[in-house]
Amino acid sequence: MPKKKAFALRINEDMLKAIEKWASDDFRSTNGQIEWMLMQYLKEKNRLIKPKNDTNEKSDT
Repeated sequence: MPKKKAFALRINEDMLKAIEKWASDDFRSTNGQIEWMLMQYLKEKNRLIKPKNDTNEKSDT
């Protein structure tokens, strides 16, 4: 699982209330909902960066 990095986010109060409500409806935390929303948008726009995973690469030897 990728490491998570904390950062501060300033957000409009009404937008936050809407996200909190949506998160509650989907049985997610507010943070989880924001992560999910961002991931959906990144997938939609084909903007995901593939993680480097050197441990799973097979060697030629």
